[in-house]
Amino acid sequence: MKTKNLKQTVNFPCAPSIAYQLLMDGKKHSEFTGGKATISKKINGKFSVYGGYIHGYNIELVKGRKIVQAWHFAEEGWPDEHFSLCTFDFAKTAKGTRLTFTQKGIPSHKYKELKAGWRNYYWLPMIEMLKGK
Repeated sequence: MKTKNLKQTVNFPCAPSIAYQLLMDGKKHSEFTGGKATISKKINGKFSVYGGYIHGYNIELVKGRKIVQAWHFAEEGWPDEHFSLCTFDFAKTAKGTRLTFTQKGIPSHKYKELKAGWRNYYWLPMIEMLKGK
């Protein structure tokens, strides 16, 4: 299977620890996505978001700085045993946080969907939630 890698950078109007919590706290994650989320805060711990549409496990967790996880999407054409590697790197900026996100191992035919999906289902809702607080 051919795969592609994705890299996106987004700025959030909050401290890195807050952006980190939005992704790693099941309740907060559910709040901005609108889907059920259960997320372990341990290495090799499992997570499930969007009501099980996405699941995976934690590889590396550095509170407020970095998240590395294996992600599996319940997408047509996404092989059952295939996980992509998602890395969230948080950096403090003068106006908040810069997140550098990479996803490696995306099945090529799902690249465009996921590129738009991260923006529409993660980054924009996170920014909107932060503006409301």
